Amino acid sequence: MPATPPDALLFITPGCPHCASVLQGLSELVKQALIGKLTVVNIAAHPAQAAEYGVRAAPWLRLGPFTLTGAHSPAELRQWAEWASGEEGTGHYIEHLLKQGSYKQAAAFIDADTHRLKPLLAIVADPGAKLEVRLGVNALLESHTNTKALQNLLPQLAELTRHADHRVRADACHLLGLTGSAAARPHVEICLNDAHEEVREIAKEAMEALEKRNAKR
Repeated sequence: MPATPPDALLFITPGCPHCASVLQGLSELVKQALIGKLTVVNIAAHPAQAAEYGVRAAPWLRLGPFTLTGAHSPAELRQWAEWASGEEGTGHYIEHLLKQGSYKQAAAFIDADTHRLKPLLAIVADPGAKLEVRLGVNALLESHTNTKALQNLLPQLAELTRHADHRVRADACHLLGLTGSAAARPHVEICLNDAHEEVREIAKEAMEALEKRNAKR
């Protein structure tokens, strides 16, 4: 079944240097059925509506679940429209926000739907991801310590403990420890004998966290 194209909401201002090009790019995507519906709001005419969405500058775009600001080329808009229709785009959007230093916005986006945590594991599994992105993603996952949302990721985290890169195995062990689930223990125990010292140390810390958590029950 083909993905449903996302709808778009665009805020513009009369003197905006980039609004016309973004509007044109989005209009082309509507014609190509990559966007379902395009709503355009002039901030000067409807300041209250802009305030309702927290718009501070134009162009401001809500494309599916994503909020994008500033200039974007037609190719970038097409890419975001495609990403807005599937789970894969969530990881790209979080990476985009973290590169901009917008951690709070990323956290709010995840908190609005904790199912969005799962796509973040693709970043955890990528040792080549930028350091600020890896740290940000780990912080987002850590903010859900001992929650059902993080426990639901246990199968994927267990698989990552067998990753070829020790940094990925270490992060997976750390996150398994934060699930608070007794079911995580067998996977962490295996990491206690990992070939890499860092993984063994983090596995030990994770095991202690799990034992402490389950002792309270």
